[in-house]
Amino acid sequence: MQQSRDAFAGSSKRGKIAVVTGAARGLGRAFARRLASECATVIAVDRLPAPGLEQELQGLGGHGSEVHQVDVCNPAEVSALARAVLARHSRCDILVNNAGVAAHQRLLEISLEDWRRIMSVNVESMFLLCKAFAPAMIAQRYGRIVNISSNTVGLVVADVAPYITSKAAVIGLTRAIATEFGQHGITANCIAPGLTRTEHTMQALSDEAFEQYARMQAIKRPELPEDLVGTLSFLTSDDSSFMTGQTLVVDGGLLRAL
Repeated sequence: MQQSRDAFAGSSKRGKIAVVTGAARGLGRAFARRLASECATVIAVDRLPAPGLEQELQGLGGHGSEVHQVDVCNPAEVSALARAVLARHSRCDILVNNAGVAAHQRLLEISLEDWRRIMSVNVESMFLLCKAFAPAMIAQRYGRIVNISSNTVGLVVADVAPYITSKAAVIGLTRAIATEFGQHGITANCIAPGLTRTEHTMQALSDEAFEQYARMQAIKRPELPEDLVGTLSFLTSDDSSFMTGQTLVVDGGLLRAL
């Protein structure tokens, strides 16, 4: 803990307020931990309870960090979250839209209800969070928005049509808000991970599936949440102030695109 805290003691994120969705586990928890280690005050948001997370983030250096149990697909709950954060902290500097779900199902078999659920979590929640927090960013003329997409948008992967569609929409939304908000000192970028070992994916897939996927990569080992936090750190820093509307693929060199 002490080593991690000291490693980022000089970070420019000291005093920044960072909202991270889907933070109870997996990528979101890793993102929240990294930002806390860089001395940001992290507002960790998840539909699920996250026992011990608040103390963990504060122990890493994220003094004043909080955990909020919120359904990010519910407009009223998202609005209440924004009011609470802004009332207590008066600002939001960083927004990491990480909450997401996936479903492996053939297109002709998936119901409209399931299709809409995936779109709601993966795309509409980002719209709601951006709409809730962007006015404060515009007022302070500063903001870093990072949306999580997926490298599957550029791969040949069967039976995940709603997931791929939603993650392509995330890229489109990011480009649109980058255009609208750029004049206000706000950047918006995407991270597109590959298949990453998290609690959720390890329940759904075998070790052999991860190894088979890794053999197709240039870096031949399964991806971990820790492989993505450096990219998140850069995109939420002042070093990325002239970069917006971009999608950074972090997948061990599997997807190659100009």
